[in-house]
Amino acid sequence: MRTANGQVLRRPLGAALRRPAAPGAAPPGRRDWVIVFLAAAGTVVETAVRPDVAWPAATASAVVAALAALPWRRVRPFVVVAWTIGLGAARDLVGVLAGHDSAPVYSAAVLILAPYALFRWGSGRAILAGVPLVTAGVALSAATDSGGVDDVIAGGTVVVLVALVGEVARQRSIARAREFDRVRAREREAVARDLHDTVAHHLSAVAVRAQAGQVVVTAGSGGPEAAAEALRFVEAEARLGLAEIRSLVGMLRSESPHELTRGLEHVHDLADSGPPRVSVRVAGDIGSVPAPTGTAVARIAQEAVANARRHARDATGITVTLEKREGHLELIVHDDGAAVPQVRRGPGREALPGAGFGLTGMRERARALGGVAEAGPGEAGGWTVRAVLPVPAARHDQPGGEGR
Repeated sequence: MRTANGQVLRRPLGAALRRPAAPGAAPPGRRDWVIVFLAAAGTVVETAVRPDVAWPAATASAVVAALAALPWRRVRPFVVVAWTIGLGAARDLVGVLAGHDSAPVYSAAVLILAPYALFRWGSGRAILAGVPLVTAGVALSAATDSGGVDDVIAGGTVVVLVALVGEVARQRSIARAREFDRVRAREREAVARDLHDTVAHHLSAVAVRAQAGQVVVTAGSGGPEAAAEALRFVEAEARLGLAEIRSLVGMLRSESPHELTRGLEHVHDLADSGPPRVSVRVAGDIGSVPAPTGTAVARIAQEAVANARRHARDATGITVTLEKREGHLELIVHDDGAAVPQVRRGPGREALPGAGFGLTGMRERARALGGVAEAGPGEAGGWTVRAVLPVPAARHDQPGGEGR
């Protein structure tokens, strides 16, 4: 039983000792020195005009010395608390020995920032060491103060409330930091998807056409014109890839990062004479769709075509079909290559061999907009990627929407 109780006590104590100091503690600044100057000037005037303050010069000197340490309260909270409590205790003890009551100096009320900083910025060790000092200082002040029990209770209550405010401010700061980390992680994922979808697409096209050019040169078929056409295509794709990288770098350097946007009109840019031949078909009138939806569809189509170029065996054609149905957009990318066995890349997740994060990125883009993306062997052979994303109805399409 004793061992169990000891473990129960040691666990929270150990956690408190391991608690690090709060990040973001700023060194002394101009505002800190303004506060110290105003409080010190008020202390000098107050101790000079109040008749109930014993030894005005010594009292003012002790308070000013305590105020001088206040600017370092964030970076050295325990040292500042120990310094201020120690000076206050020395003043109280000297007053007791001299037979004088310790009258409070109201201009020194700003020193309450020291215990606040202890709980707001201090480490676990600093807080555990500082709490007994603060408690002893309050107890000594209560024993030597002539204000009565009411003033003692009020002073102790103020210290407790200040400590609670410091702890609440600390927890809110930690919560904001965690939320910032989550937002930054989401931005990194978005940048990774855009980098993968854009650059990988163009590099895949460059690799495929470069291989075709090598075949032409080696086999001697097609003549110089075919080789020159392959080189022109490689140059064009390389320029597009470089432009995408520049756009992505510009987005990263901007003050308000956002995803690179490519509308549905860019789906037509995927058409290519090959090999393999890429044909694009847009069924009916797509109309206007929200920018995030258009970007997602364009990126998914781009990545699906790039995957087909990289992984489809003996594919001669890739078809991209985009159709707007009731309340959603449906994208289908199909190639006629030989079926490739799926490999498992984690619990419940399958992908093409060497596909990296392509299919994962497609699923994430669709899921973020409330849609779905799936990939698998087609019914008639080959490989099919299908994405369905919801599209809000236009205002004039909604019942009673006219005249609004």
